[in-house]
Amino acid sequence: METTRSFSQDINDEYQKFIRRMNPPRVVIDNETCKNATVIQVDSANKHGILLEVVQVLTDLNLIITKAYISSDGGWFMDVFNVTDQNGSKITDEEVLDYIQKSLGPDSCFTSSVRRSVGVKPSMDHTSIELVGCDRPGLLSEVSAVLTHLKCNVVNGEVWTHNTRAAAVMQVTDEETGGAITNPERLSVIKKLLCNVLKGSNKSREAANTVVSHGITHTERRLHQMMFADRDYERPCDKASGEKQKPDVSVVNWYDRDYSVVTIRSKDRPKLLFDTICTLTDMDYVVFHGNVDAEGPEAHQEYCIRHIDGEPVKSDAERQRLIQCLGAAIERRVSEGLKLELCTTDRVGLLSDVTRIFRENSLTVTRAEVTTRSGKAVNSFYVRDASGYPVDAKIIDSIRQAIGQTILQVKGSPEDMNQVPQESPTRFLFGGLFKSRSFCNFGLVKSYS
Repeated sequence: METTRSFSQDINDEYQKFIRRMNPPRVVIDNETCKNATVIQVDSANKHGILLEVVQVLTDLNLIITKAYISSDGGWFMDVFNVTDQNGSKITDEEVLDYIQKSLGPDSCFTSSVRRSVGVKPSMDHTSIELVGCDRPGLLSEVSAVLTHLKCNVVNGEVWTHNTRAAAVMQVTDEETGGAITNPERLSVIKKLLCNVLKGSNKSREAANTVVSHGITHTERRLHQMMFADRDYERPCDKASGEKQKPDVSVVNWYDRDYSVVTIRSKDRPKLLFDTICTLTDMDYVVFHGNVDAEGPEAHQEYCIRHIDGEPVKSDAERQRLIQCLGAAIERRVSEGLKLELCTTDRVGLLSDVTRIFRENSLTVTRAEVTTRSGKAVNSFYVRDASGYPVDAKIIDSIRQAIGQTILQVKGSPEDMNQVPQESPTRFLFGGLFKSRSFCNFGLVKSYS
């Protein structure tokens, strides 16, 4: 059975390559037509997933998509995007423009994957570890402590939490060699211990499912797939988080054309289009037409879709599930809490030490991004008080003084902090804590700009 599926996939891949050679994609970048945005038009032979691949290239460059027009009826695909940089300006950097041409044009080679397995994947430079389980305060601290104990250094990673669930994709290296961890026995120990951490005291459902996998996929897309597979779109019965603003999603059938029309209204934010297109693609829906307008504070998206089998949405149950999944895809990246950015010299155990301090001071991490650039750790954390109260400004100030004002910076809104808090008995722990662990010797208080 597996051999037949593999052979079928190989034939399909060769057919797609042939179609691509006969109809190479065309990319037109126009900085003249629109007054306040760069217009990017992509024409190509159509295939399932190509829209996501194009959007992924643009969002990975941190470009802001303010408008989009999508059309993929028949065998041809055409997209038009209005994009700006993070400052709202046109794209004029020649290296960026050249990268877009090469990534989307005739010489590009899309390598999308819908791999759905979860586990540890060895590679040449690092080992990728994927985790999914029940969220709880201190979870990231516990996971990073286990990795440090196992002599693994987290060089890159991303953590999402949503609706009581948590998912993470981490790239780790061996402390001694600085390379990937390939020993099967050691990988088995890593998986076993991390699975034990993820299970915790959860008894309602399986906390984690870990297997060895071999494909390569996009980190943020993988996080969407993992949380979707973990059914994070199913809301808790108590609906304790129901006070925050929810996206407005509707699905109706257009019977004259055999389409289902999806309409989404939500607060705009970076990568919103990627999140919705990613979910539609991984749920096996095809976007035939679409319009996106995100020039104001609210984004409006409208898509004409069919299931990959050619049918529109067939039942009310399918409609409700699609609405739930799109809402969850939008909410996963909405970061609750105060944003803290840490920049310093990278070292083994850095993530463990920082997150342990958060945990010991009743801060829980709702989202995290960990990156290493030329030996420097550049980490972002979204934190909130584990009890649900505003973050204690004095605790944050104590953390920053101990670590270094230029190393840990507050990036969130002052509204996320309690500016006149009660005295916290834990705020005095930091002086002795940092001295006892000799953080200065690790370069944690060294200025970085």
